[in-house]
Amino acid sequence: METFTEYVANIDNPEHRDRTEEVLAWVTKKFPKLKQEIKWNTPMFTDHGTFIIGIDTAKHHMSFAPEEIAMKNFSEDIEQAGYSSTKGLFRIRWNQPVNYKLLEKIIEFNIQDKAECPTFWR
Repeated sequence: METFTEYVANIDNPEHRDRTEEVLAWVTKKFPKLKQEIKWNTPMFTDHGTFIIGIDTAKHHMSFAPEEIAMKNFSEDIEQAGYSSTKGLFRIRWNQPVNYKLLEKIIEFNIQDKAECPTFWR
C-alpha cells in the first residue's frame, strides 16, 4: 500500500479515504503478485507491465476501470450489482456496498486474459 499512501492521504472526506484504502488493501492482499502503480494520478494494478485495473475516486463514487473487454464480459453482473457504467469503467457510489466477489472475478479475468499480452493496454 506504500505506493498509494499519498493518493489516499489527499482524499478530503475521511469516509471516502477509509473506503478507498480498504478497497486498495483488499486488492493488494487478494492479488499480491500485482504491482501497485500510480499513472495519470490514478492508482493501478499491473501484471508483467500490462494494465489490470485502475481504481479512482470522485465526489460521488469510486471508479473501477478494467478495460473495455472486461466491461463487456461482466456488463450484466455490473448492472445486476446496481453499478452505473460506461464502456470502459463502472462506478460504485459511496453509499453502495463493494461487490468483492465481482471485483475478484473481473481482476482474475484480466490477469488470465492478458497473461501473454506484451503491451500496457490491449
